[in-house]
Amino acid sequence: MNRVTEFLKRSRLALVAGLLLTGNPAEAQDAVAGKKIFEGNCAACHSLDADVIGPALKDVHKRRGDDWLVKFISNSQELVKAGDADAVAVYEKFNKVPMPAFSGSLSEEDITNVIAYIKEASEAPAAVVAEAPAAPVAPGAQPTASKTEVAFMDLPPLVFFIIGITGFVLFLIVALIYMLARLLVPMMGDALYDEDFRESWAGRLIFLFRGDLALMTGKAKDIIHSNHDFDGIQEYDNDLPPWWKTMFYVTIVFAVGYMLHFHVFKTGALQAQEYDMEMEQAALFASLNVDDPNAVTDYMVLTDQVALEAGKTIYSQNCAACHGPEGQGTVGPNLTDEYWLHGGDVNDIFKTVKYGVPSKGMVPWQGKLTKDQILEVSSYILSLQGSNPSNPIEPQGEKM
Repeated sequence: MNRVTEFLKRSRLALVAGLLLTGNPAEAQDAVAGKKIFEGNCAACHSLDADVIGPALKDVHKRRGDDWLVKFISNSQELVKAGDADAVAVYEKFNKVPMPAFSGSLSEEDITNVIAYIKEASEAPAAVVAEAPAAPVAPGAQPTASKTEVAFMDLPPLVFFIIGITGFVLFLIVALIYMLARLLVPMMGDALYDEDFRESWAGRLIFLFRGDLALMTGKAKDIIHSNHDFDGIQEYDNDLPPWWKTMFYVTIVFAVGYMLHFHVFKTGALQAQEYDMEMEQAALFASLNVDDPNAVTDYMVLTDQVALEAGKTIYSQNCAACHGPEGQGTVGPNLTDEYWLHGGDVNDIFKTVKYGVPSKGMVPWQGKLTKDQILEVSSYILSLQGSNPSNPIEPQGEKM
């Protein structure tokens, strides 16, 4: 009998210990439910580890407390208007973008479950991200060049060698000209000062080395023009600076060559033609880069019921929190009127959904939604036009 009693005591102790070690199963279930609610309502604006539209939520329960979080999630603007310091600080830090009030769409139990999920996710160890191996290049395909900036001192030695050789050759040319001048000038004797030679280009160059700037400035003749006396103002017949005359002659030659090249033989492209060619090249480049926000797209609106139902599901899970379940607008603009901030064509809406407008609180959905899903939700948004939902907010943007 004593053995039976002792066995029952040990069994009870083991059961209690097992319950303590396994924890509260209801709490774990709350975190699972909270994860689903978080992904459907909060993931668009919040991340655990980084600020997005709203703050990072890791360990937020330790900084604020559960009661404060329940009040803030239920209606953040009530706390802001009441002057709560923490709520006002968050509102000011994130560009005064108001967080949607979830008191009408989520119960207090749902909000508690979300907090339970945040607690569990905050305690989870950080996932190790393995570096993805480089994708193999298909035979005959051109590898994509990465845009990298190289500092001057990091250039290959061959580049420095070429620069050095070029500088050395230029130095030799200048030194050779100087030595020839020093050798030839004494050999010329008095002929150096002959007026005809001194007026020549070679003579002016030689005297330029000797400090005479006539080659650059021209010669002051100090001869007054006849009949050029106006109110006591007289004009001297001095040379124009040779450099000025040389540039004038060069412009004449350039103008003739320009006219022949562009307007007579038409062997060159004018500015309008160059612009058109560059735009064509940019369009080709954009079409090869799927992540280029300037890439031209020509999607057509989806009208079949299956695609619109899929778009409605995506909208309810990801967009309704900021734009309202009927598209009437809350934090985000009204999607049922004729006014648009970033264009009302399906391609404009596609780009807005894909790349977002972070400065306005619109998160980018590329990487979270596929191209087909973005097109489905964009088509569904267009189907809301003229639906006249209850309590729509004021129009924003331009009428399309």
